[in-house]
Amino acid sequence: MISTDRTDPPLTGDEVATLLGFLDFLRSTVLRKADGLDADQLDTALPPSTMTLGGLLHHLALVEDDWCSVVLHGNPPAEPWASVDWAADRDWEWTAARTTPPEELRRRYVDAIARSDALVEQVLRERGLDAVAARRQRHTDQEISLRWILVHLIEEYGRHAGHADLIRERIDGSTGE
Repeated sequence: MISTDRTDPPLTGDEVATLLGFLDFLRSTVLRKADGLDADQLDTALPPSTMTLGGLLHHLALVEDDWCSVVLHGNPPAEPWASVDWAADRDWEWTAARTTPPEELRRRYVDAIARSDALVEQVLRERGLDAVAARRQRHTDQEISLRWILVHLIEEYGRHAGHADLIRERIDGSTGE
């Protein structure tokens, strides 16, 4: 279960422990940056960007579900993503965050991580890091390994954790860990 209490990734762990350790650390970092904020604060941007912490939580919930359920396992998109008219609003996860209550944004984020953890654990147990995802890369039709998905999630979270640092500092001056 993801929380705002962070554990440093292992310094001597194997590849799986290291990858999952860094991913969990970054997930907790993002959650920590949004912790204790109200709806107006979660909807605060750092111009010129329109990115908000609420939008980040919602976006990362979608990222988790997309990579770990849809791509890795071949599942259809789950709600709330399944019924979105993406053609009408390509940035729905960002724009919908503006009217989604803070506790719902946090729940969607934490629940998406729990689902991802279970789905990744299943593949690790059955086939390991070299397991090939059920779906192929959209643009090149190449196979994607679980290892690549985990590294990609770390990369995505790393970029967004930096964004979250800056946005949170803009909101209330909080910096650092």
